[in-house]
Amino acid sequence: MKKGYCDNIERLTVENDDFRRVLYTGAHLQLVLMTLKPGEEIGEEVHEDRDQFFRIEEGQGTVTIDGKANAVEDDFAVIVPAGARHNVIAGKDAPLRFYTLYGPPEHKDGRVHKDKAQAERDHDADEWDGETSE
Repeated sequence: MKKGYCDNIERLTVENDDFRRVLYTGAHLQLVLMTLKPGEEIGEEVHEDRDQFFRIEEGQGTVTIDGKANAVEDDFAVIVPAGARHNVIAGKDAPLRFYTLYGPPEHKDGRVHKDKAQAERDHDADEWDGETSE
């Protein structure tokens, strides 16, 4: 029997200090917490085979999608379709705290990156390997 995932996502998101924390990985969808330091960015990327959803819980910043800048703040939602070049950039005054859903999953289940440097070092070893949370 599968149990799925159920928790207070807003609380977990605003308490998260890790650059990336994978909370749950299903066969077709993955839930990940992220926190960017003031002025930090994910870096431009393209996911050719997966859609991505962002929900901003705290802070301000910019999400670019194929060159169009979108200002974001608390309570904003963003969907990036597969194949779109995108970036998330935190504002200069405070961290940007959000969660993201990948469909299908992007990262290995349970992966935690304390900071962007660690995430960049692990990039090649971080690709989802088909393992799920349950």
